[in-house]
Amino acid sequence: MAASIPVPVIGSQFMAPYPFDIVVDANLGGNLVITDTNHKIMLKVKSCDTTFHHRRVLLDVNDTPIVTLREKILSKHNRWKVFRGKSTSNSDMIFSTKQPNMIQFKTKLHVFLANKSTSKDVCDFKIKGSWSKKKCTIYTGDSYHSSTTIAQMHKTKTSKNKKFNKGKFMMTIYQNVDYAFVVALIAIVDAMKRTDDEYAEQITGSVNQVIVATS
Repeated sequence: MAASIPVPVIGSQFMAPYPFDIVVDANLGGNLVITDTNHKIMLKVKSCDTTFHHRRVLLDVNDTPIVTLREKILSKHNRWKVFRGKSTSNSDMIFSTKQPNMIQFKTKLHVFLANKSTSKDVCDFKIKGSWSKKKCTIYTGDSYHSSTTIAQMHKTKTSKNKKFNKGKFMMTIYQNVDYAFVVALIAIVDAMKRTDDEYAEQITGSVNQVIVATS
């Protein structure tokens, strides 16, 4: 079932009364560019990693910060927090995310609104699917009485450039859904996947060095 009730997590100015598609270009080393289907830029995500934190900033077309996304240090469940503007103060937190399981073979992410009064175990939204296959769906979570689809990921048209295909995909945003919120979730999952890939490369490199040294 697609969304019908309004979902203004970051702001109602990012909602439309009809479903539409956005295009996400993730070929930019941690930065994202979000356009409409006519190639007009809608939002941007800038990678601002520090020594201690993985961090992303969601920007409007004028490069004004909308929200800051920051990973929690030493988290077993890949926790992230999202704050208004440039802030990282808990008083400005809008929502947080975490993986439901420490080890996952498919993409799963639970989202918790900052002002929720129910149990922390009850999520407000969730992401499920396969990020590598471009088949992820964002739903309302367990705090709602029924799961409602608010956005759905799918592949763009095939291009001869394989690198282009790998990093570019589309999201269908359903009516009355905050697309800035959806993009923030995309940015978090993308950052998590990049971190996992970097870690895997480090492990592979270390194993290869051992094999060379002992051969």
